[in-house]
Amino acid sequence: MDFVTLAKERFSCRKFSNKPVEQEKIDSIIDVALLLPTGLNKQPFKIFCLKADSADKLKKATPFTYGAPLFLIIGADEKQSYVRPFDNKNFAEIDTTIVATHMMLEVHNIGLGTTWIGHFDEKVLKEEFPQMKDYSIVAIFPIGYPADDVEINPMHNLSKSKNEILEVI
Repeated sequence: MDFVTLAKERFSCRKFSNKPVEQEKIDSIIDVALLLPTGLNKQPFKIFCLKADSADKLKKATPFTYGAPLFLIIGADEKQSYVRPFDNKNFAEIDTTIVATHMMLEVHNIGLGTTWIGHFDEKVLKEEFPQMKDYSIVAIFPIGYPADDVEINPMHNLSKSKNEILEVI
């Protein structure tokens, strides 16, 4: 599908079937992350893959797991990123967010669903998963096949007007 169609059709999926996600689909999502350029191509991110059997530990950090069979958690490492020399702005979270967004689009592109979970207790997450301790967690993606009765949030298609978001200078 073309990009505009993909952007229009993607939605925040909050209900999943119990069908497992095939390894080749997981690989496709990870492969997209590796395609993207980052500041000086330092790739200051790490992807943590959790299977459904880790959901109970994940639920200690966020209630929003939605019965997904798979979770990808994306973290940024400020020690590995481009730092703008003019003001020392660190691009770790910016680069990681760009990568995560493309991963989310690939999830939809291959027939799966997800939503961006930003509501989580990072301290608890790192206590449960010490492998994440050196990363600033940017997103949690529950991933799976959308349930047959999944509902799209009624606010999904609400948007500001172009005049509200664009200022030509």
